Amino acid sequence: MADKPKVAVHKFASCDGCQLAFLNLGEDLLTLAQMVDIVHFAEAGPVNPEAAVDIAFIEGSISMPEDLERIRRIRANTRFLVTIGACATAGGLQALRNFANADEWVASIYARPEYIQSLSTSTPIAQHVKADLEIWGCPVNGRQVLAAVRSLLSGVSPWLEKDKVCMECKRQHNVCVMVAKDIPCMGPVTRSGCGAICPSFGRDCYACYGPAENPNTVALTQRLEGLGLVPEAVARRFHFITAAAPAFAEAGLRGGNMPHD
Repeated sequence: MADKPKVAVHKFASCDGCQLAFLNLGEDLLTLAQMVDIVHFAEAGPVNPEAAVDIAFIEGSISMPEDLERIRRIRANTRFLVTIGACATAGGLQALRNFANADEWVASIYARPEYIQSLSTSTPIAQHVKADLEIWGCPVNGRQVLAAVRSLLSGVSPWLEKDKVCMECKRQHNVCVMVAKDIPCMGPVTRSGCGAICPSFGRDCYACYGPAENPNTVALTQRLEGLGLVPEAVARRFHFITAAAPAFAEAGLRGGNMPHD
């Protein structure tokens, strides 16, 4: 009997939420276990970080000096490298340090900052090695992960959702919170895939799935300002969970420098 494809799940700077998406697959996790041999997944049990694998899933961002060498070794040991979640694809919440003086932050908190070995930035995996597939979300969901495994092992290009959350709201017949209630919402520029969970419960989207394809951040900035948000509040909307995504990073930095009629 032929060996099953080997899979590894590696963790970098993150909250572990995307690894939990694997564990929350339920019966699908048993299906996955029949399809592949999971050789490294420290949170679930198997530990073999240097194993050569067919698919390496990466959770977390590059935030520590030793991360750089480790991600290069993982890349060299895998056929497909798949980043999962906002940290791995867009730096995560910790990428807020990219817009500040990280050394000053550390010095203001720790009595002996020289013992803190941290990079001044938090960056996505794809800035350092080739990523064959990026799965967005905070966290990702099991459906996305299982679909990626099936596609890659079948030699099919994985299908990724690129619509905006607004499209998902329309499909679910949600009342638009921004139009009907004047609640500032990031749905017009955010990638779908979450099932429009927040708008379905009457609250605004906060962009945890990152930028959609061709996001019109200029128009949304003007709309948010029209709803009463000051430039700093608009910047915080873009510089949140996926702050290192170029479209949102640029929109947040543009902030209060928008031209007005």
